[in-house]
Amino acid sequence: MNEPTPAAPGNAPAPLLGASDIRRLAEEIGVRPTKTLGQNFVIDGNTIRRIVAAADIHPDETVLEVGPGLGSLTLGLLDAARSVVAIEIDPVLAAKLPATVNHWRPGKAADFHLVLADAMKVTELPVEPTALVANLPYNVAVPVVLHLLQHFPSLRHGLVMVQDEVADRLAAGPGSKTYGVPSVKAAWYSGMRKAGVIGMNVFWPAPKIHSGLVAFTRREPPVTTATREQVFAVIDAAFAQRRKTLRAALAGWAGNAAEAERCLRAAGVDPTARGEVIDIAAFARIAEARNAADA
Repeated sequence: MNEPTPAAPGNAPAPLLGASDIRRLAEEIGVRPTKTLGQNFVIDGNTIRRIVAAADIHPDETVLEVGPGLGSLTLGLLDAARSVVAIEIDPVLAAKLPATVNHWRPGKAADFHLVLADAMKVTELPVEPTALVANLPYNVAVPVVLHLLQHFPSLRHGLVMVQDEVADRLAAGPGSKTYGVPSVKAAWYSGMRKAGVIGMNVFWPAPKIHSGLVAFTRREPPVTTATREQVFAVIDAAFAQRRKTLRAALAGWAGNAAEAERCLRAAGVDPTARGEVIDIAAFARIAEARNAADA
């Protein structure tokens, strides 16, 4: 291997991949970042340290990383956690990762588990993860987060880096201009908050927009007899025509406007309100009211 052997003198932190390391690794395997897969590799060690610190990883945790790419964040996570499970969709990148981990963190190679797959299709992992930390492709960030929270209840907390606008949507509360489907569905699983903004120049290639950090902590969904699918159906209907009142927006979902109004009143929700002002618990009550009518 042509790359230099990393060294951490004294009590200095273990070295992380820099811009020259990332470009060299990419050249070795003939990779150029693609827009199709939303690949923007972090090339700044300080940014990696900031992300890992904000994620508040405990030494006994197993971290799930999605889209590890060339391994820049992976190394930082291995320093902080007991083990890392990484899901990578690109077979060329995946093939290089174990060697990179073995070279830069030889003592942690056995604690690195690689899954070559589309994260949206993964429902089982070799090790049960307790935290999610990932630099997610902008175009699939929300569905990936929701999919992983649904299928891996062991995920108790995490931090994801997404497009800044998406970060605002995920973390938005009722009444906010950015509150919508991602906000409400994420709230079914967890409390989400904006944890920072990342500039463009720490990536290769540099994106044209800032990235945002979103931290989450798992919580129980609202107490309801409605299923998650039933509640999410109400959310989708409410925001499909977000400028309409809930009475009008939910007419198709309920069968007609009068039935929509009955469900809303039974749930204690103003029929003239819009979906953007009510929380996940209210959406659950609306779904429950419809179930009661069908019983």
